Amino acid sequence: MRIALGLQYDGSPYSGWQSQLSKNTVQDVLEKAITDFIGSKDLLALPIRVVTAGRTDTGVHALGQVVHFDAPVERESFSWVRGVNAFLPDSIVINWAKPVSGEFSARFSAFERTYIYALHAGPCRSPMSALRAGYVMLPEARWFDIEAMQLAAECLIGEHDFTSFRSAECQSKSPVKTLYACEIVSQAPWLYFKIRGNAFLHHMVRNLIGCFLAVGTGKQTSEWMKVVLDARDRSIAAPTFSPDGLYLTKIAYPAEFAIPEPALQNSWLPYSLLGPH
Repeated sequence: MRIALGLQYDGSPYSGWQSQLSKNTVQDVLEKAITDFIGSKDLLALPIRVVTAGRTDTGVHALGQVVHFDAPVERESFSWVRGVNAFLPDSIVINWAKPVSGEFSARFSAFERTYIYALHAGPCRSPMSALRAGYVMLPEARWFDIEAMQLAAECLIGEHDFTSFRSAECQSKSPVKTLYACEIVSQAPWLYFKIRGNAFLHHMVRNLIGCFLAVGTGKQTSEWMKVVLDARDRSIAAPTFSPDGLYLTKIAYPAEFAIPEPALQNSWLPYSLLGPH
């Protein structure tokens, strides 16, 4: 029986999503929790392996992550939620579980992903947002050029080769991705970026944020973003920005799979920003 799970996690204690020898990844912790909940080794002819919609980096958080796995036993949906959560640390929680058809893939059935980056700016970093938001030091009387950043975002919408925003370790077969929307919301001392696309390259969102901030602080013009995009050269873009403020907030699937909405109300991020995607 194939089971889909919706989960949230604080990524700061983990070395990213993908399984590693250290076992300190979200995938490793989740697979162990599912295995421990199932209990009997006699039922586990093969190890539990989960497939995810988005492989988040070290320190990146998720509010709307979706995974699937093939279960060797049948359980009620509420039982999967309560049972597996009992074996998970406080930094990871399952919000929902449901049986799905064998055609469903958390990764390949998804047609859209949404990320939000939360940034705090001001003379001093806030300890309350440590590891939950990025930070830029700005004098008290200064703020970002929001209009310049919004102009810079315009060239990114649509299908493009995003090689300039791709990490050297990226395993994607193609650098061509489609961005549907890029919203920049200013609520000083907070700044939010909401980026929606069909898929993303490794470090792509964090590299985009670095470039947006170069424009917003006046180090580069809004026209520079298109120069970077067209160059298809990672070396001319801004440095990769901190993972602390990055949240995977939603994965969209065809209606036929009836995948539940993420529990976004559980977040400290503004619901007006999280709202309908």
